[in-house]
Amino acid sequence: VLAAPAILLALLLTLVLSHFLPLLLNPKAPRGSFGWPLVGETLRFLTPHASNTLGSFLEDHCSRYGRVFKSHLFCTPTVVSCDQELNHFILQNEERLFQCSYPRPIHGILGKSSMLVVLGEDHKRLRNLALALVTSTKLKPSYLGDIERIALHIVGSWHGKGGNITFCEEARKFAFSVIVKQVLGLSPEEPVTAMILEDFLTFMKGLISFPLRIPGTPYAKAVQARERISSTVKGIIEERRKADCCKRDDFLNVLLSTDELSDEEKVSFVLDSLLGGYETTSLMISMVVYFLGQSAQDLDLVKREHQGIRSTKAKEECLSSEDYKKMEYTQHVINEALRCGNIVKFVHRKALKDVRYKEYLIPSGWKVLPVFSAVHLNPSLHGNAQQFQPCRWEGPSQGTSKKFTPFGGGTRLCPGSELAKVEAAFFLHHLVLNFR
Repeated sequence: VLAAPAILLALLLTLVLSHFLPLLLNPKAPRGSFGWPLVGETLRFLTPHASNTLGSFLEDHCSRYGRVFKSHLFCTPTVVSCDQELNHFILQNEERLFQCSYPRPIHGILGKSSMLVVLGEDHKRLRNLALALVTSTKLKPSYLGDIERIALHIVGSWHGKGGNITFCEEARKFAFSVIVKQVLGLSPEEPVTAMILEDFLTFMKGLISFPLRIPGTPYAKAVQARERISSTVKGIIEERRKADCCKRDDFLNVLLSTDELSDEEKVSFVLDSLLGGYETTSLMISMVVYFLGQSAQDLDLVKREHQGIRSTKAKEECLSSEDYKKMEYTQHVINEALRCGNIVKFVHRKALKDVRYKEYLIPSGWKVLPVFSAVHLNPSLHGNAQQFQPCRWEGPSQGTSKKFTPFGGGTRLCPGSELAKVEAAFFLHHLVLNFR
């Protein structure tokens, strides 16, 4: 009878000791707090807040401990960096001093072959393939035409619609249609496209849900949705092989011609491509429209720029790469929406050894979170940091500095970032010329 309470007490003591032991063993780690055993400070860290604010957790900890502090997040001792220079140092030392280290449930939902979670040579091999995708896409004569046709299809569908239009849903349709066309060669009208999109929406809901794999939970539904998408993509691959479509103008053809990847890796790579081209692009377009909707002056400047471009073209003449280069203020708006919108707030890394950087010691094995949003919203780096001011990006090389990392950095810099900006600019062109 006395054994059960004794066992329970021993378990509690073990839990408390394992939680606070890293504090005792690493007295030279940055200042900070670990919160409660087991949960640490994770729930406070993940509390939702406006994207153009730091949120109460970071504001509180930065004011108490400085821009680099320790915490206990995602069940692990963690160093959180809100410092521009340390963030850059972490990103530039991937696989030397730091390593990508996402929580285990993310692996379960993305798959073990996902480019987001693989390490070392496997990641290098997949990234090179992703760069090949971007390069082959840019070189295709039909690439810009596909984007514009899909933009016109989406925008045109709004005419005569009663009631309100939920813009973020329309942006998702647009971004998904573009990436499915580029990767799999599927048009928006094909039934299989709608089927993949439905499963993808379920997949995305589960990706950011509590990782409880019980039937009926968003996480469990997402795992099942990924399996269905994988099955659909495998079917498309088999059909393509049987049909011998060597002249199809999409990335799947490039993927099938390589012997470097197994079929499972090819399917996982397609899923990564769909994820990268869908979620961040649609959020970016939604953020651009959200912030422009609050700034009549900037909207007017964007509209004038696109009216000027359209005035040099015939009535239904398509946009060209030269037209894209003329969209200078549009690029400033996109950059500012990325800075204020903070689509990717932070990334997960792990210290491979004890790392000394300036006065900070990052213990080996600890999680490291470089927080991009804290740099983007730092008033000492960006004047009036919480204000949407696209004019701040005027001047050479403003969009390529340590203080602006919306697409990550180092060897894990998003390979499709420029494609996303092209899509946003072309969509915005037809939006501002046809609607208030």
